[in-house]
Amino acid sequence: MSRRLSSQLQRKFPEDVYCEKHLELVQSFCVDDQILLCGQCFHSQEHENHLVCGVQEAAGVYRKLFQEILNTLKEKLEVAKSILADEQERMVMIQGEEQDFKEMIESEYRIRFRLMVEEMNFRSLQDCIFNPKLREDHLNQVLAFATELKGQSQETLQRLNDLGKENMNKLKESEGRLSGHICSLQKMTVELEKKCGKYTLMVLQNAGSSLKRSESLLLQCLEQAQITDLSLCQVTGMSRMLKVLQRAVTLDPKTANPCLVLSEDLRSMHLRNVQQDVPHSPGRFVFSATVLGVESFTSGRHYWEVDVEKATKWQLGVSEDSASRHGDLPTTSGNKVLLMGSLMGTNYTFWAFPPLKRVSLRGEQMHKVGVFLDCESGQISFYDVANRSLICNFSSLTFQGALKPIFSLCIPSGVTNSDSLSICLPPVSSCDVTVSPQSSLA
Repeated sequence: MSRRLSSQLQRKFPEDVYCEKHLELVQSFCVDDQILLCGQCFHSQEHENHLVCGVQEAAGVYRKLFQEILNTLKEKLEVAKSILADEQERMVMIQGEEQDFKEMIESEYRIRFRLMVEEMNFRSLQDCIFNPKLREDHLNQVLAFATELKGQSQETLQRLNDLGKENMNKLKESEGRLSGHICSLQKMTVELEKKCGKYTLMVLQNAGSSLKRSESLLLQCLEQAQITDLSLCQVTGMSRMLKVLQRAVTLDPKTANPCLVLSEDLRSMHLRNVQQDVPHSPGRFVFSATVLGVESFTSGRHYWEVDVEKATKWQLGVSEDSASRHGDLPTTSGNKVLLMGSLMGTNYTFWAFPPLKRVSLRGEQMHKVGVFLDCESGQISFYDVANRSLICNFSSLTFQGALKPIFSLCIPSGVTNSDSLSICLPPVSSCDVTVSPQSSLA
């Protein structure tokens, strides 16, 4: 049987709501069917075994429930707006990343072509001078290689373009989906705010429908679009000429931070927690665990490799050998070009400078990093030697003076840190090779 209702059934309410079936004022609420009942409805067989309560009691319960849902809807609305803003920011960011990748790919293939031509000239210079047939064959080889490189470059660029479009489409779909969800959340929020501010009977009108629709919105999952990392367009392979250009770089103890311990052969460095007593030097780094190379480059092409496997945080690159540098305070932000690696657990992240930006690269353990410098063309490239692939590069740089290799570790902050870097020796055959008259080592 239906519950017996209290005397509140006889009370009058500020609003008049009539039963559509019997045209009588409603006085109770059926919880099972989520509808308002008049006196005849209440006594009918249709609601005989249903849970029925007074409108005041039901309105109090639903007002509290709607208020809780309303608060959750508002929280989800803010989350949805935040994710939408992130998606829109990612749309701008991936366009910039795609352009950076495009410039990096084009620059890498240009330098590969120059290095290959240089290698071929180096190998056949003597024979070609006296043999026209060999000279013609050599020219045909260069043209064939140029055609092959152009095809590889276009293929990589096309793959990058396709991936960029795919990522942008995913983000646009996500943007549209989130915008629609935000609109629905806003409408539902307005509806529930009105309900919670209305008189008793108005709270209960279409209460079941409002509850179902709001719960449906809350159950919808808010996720960012899953886009593909542009590192899939990574340029693989390394010019064999790099080994010919590899230099026997050594570390300059006069520039080493007191936390760095250099090996006797000046080819490796490791951190210690306590600073050493070292002689004063105007070029010594004070605030970062950094050291420069002894070698100074003003022209030509040069390459060196560094073993970073035993370091969790490191920086490699080149620095202008400026007499105006005091400690770690550069005269301009452009006097260093750096690749930075950071290992957190099993995840590797890479950053390049300048400007400071994250490098899209699959986070594998890095073993050796190759650094290539072309003074004439203003090119600096970083390679993953083990995987024989390009990490990132900088092109069309303008150098104001001589350049020195730079090496950095992270100074320990109260914890034991045994990070170390080692400069790799070049192959014996390449140590004393002069590739061209323009190449020089100061």
